[in-house]
Amino acid sequence: MAEWFVDWFNSEDYLSVYRPHDEAEARKSIDLILSCIKINSNAKVLDMGCGAGRHSLVLAEKGFDVTAVDLSEFLIDFAKNNAARSNLSVNFVHCDFRKYKPTENFDLAVNLFSSFGYFEKDNENFQICNTIFNCLNPGGYFVMDFLNKSFVEKNLIPVSVDENSERTIVQKRTIEGERVVKKIMIQRNGIEKRYFESVRLYSKEELLNALSSIGFSERKIFGDFDGNNFDLETSPRIIIIVQK
Repeated sequence: MAEWFVDWFNSEDYLSVYRPHDEAEARKSIDLILSCIKINSNAKVLDMGCGAGRHSLVLAEKGFDVTAVDLSEFLIDFAKNNAARSNLSVNFVHCDFRKYKPTENFDLAVNLFSSFGYFEKDNENFQICNTIFNCLNPGGYFVMDFLNKSFVEKNLIPVSVDENSERTIVQKRTIEGERVVKKIMIQRNGIEKRYFESVRLYSKEELLNALSSIGFSERKIFGDFDGNNFDLETSPRIIIIVQK
């Protein structure tokens, strides 16, 4: 299951599971980020792990020159269609993070909604951070939005069920070593499909030490997109803003 993300992110079922995460949430995320940094109104922005394009479209709407990268052809196509309907220009790139070779420099790069920690090896996970550092302009910003390891470990919901007249979604979660593992079962019209997620959990210290070793300087850390300061015990997420 090492490459679990290939099948899962190319499935329409992915959008069914994560449908509560909408444009309003993306807008709040981007507004918080922009309130903490200084970039020009037409700055170049890289959305690494854009998924269905929620954050990319908000950034484009605000006038930024946006490049959005994702390994899912299905999600890239979904994002392109949404951009076209909204008459927004985004340079969508269908590519595995590990193979992405930027051809231009950026003023801001974002990696949001836990689009990190998928790979088995730490050096592969942090390769994305090296790639971003190398393609940022001097003074450029990088924003990583990830799970708070301590909070996940203490508040993991073992089983959740989301059911309506059309389908049933069952999600089972476990901590296995340094990874949070989710098994997803979807029943629809008598047909059952199963998916799998496995994300490496990193502590605040591990993330900051890795970013520092790459060359980033810490600017700000939040515990959620409401702008609350990070707390090891109570923050559901860790949102790190660093600068080159």
